[in-house]
Order: sequence, then structure tokens, then C-alpha cells
Amino acid sequence: MNDQIDELTLLLLHLTSFKEDYGLGEAQRSWKGYPFESLNELSENDFIRDSKRSKSVYLTEKGIEHAKELMKKYNIKEQ
Repeated sequence: MNDQIDELTLLLLHLTSFKEDYGLGEAQRSWKGYPFESLNELSENDFIRDSKRSKSVYLTEKGIEHAKELMKKYNIKEQ
């Protein structure tokens, strides 16, 4: 069950993400209003980069690619 929760958390992070220009390029970020257990697991798997002080997380390239695979798995069309 936890794997499905982590998958859906990553999917929601991706679907609600926004691009932020940090001077050297863009990063895809999302607010981290999700269970900390899932966020910690996603961070350990290098799908997101987390900061304890920040209210948002960065999605890594690996995380973005995995989220796109999950969109296919759960039959969600990208808009």
C-alpha cells in the first residue's frame, strides 16, 4: 500500500508543479503538502530534492520521468 501512496504522491507533485527560474536555468517545484513519510521516501529514491526549511520541493529529472510513466500507468493525460 505504501508504494501506491508514494506513486500517487509523486504524481500529484508533478501535476501541481510549477517552473521556477533560479538564474542558471529552470527547476520544476511543487508545494510539499503531502505526508512526510512519502516525501522522505521519494527523496531517498532521488525523485525529489527536499529541504527541511523550504515549503516546496524540487522534482529531479528522474522524478519527472517516473511521474510521466505513472501518468501512463494510471491513464492520465498530460495537459
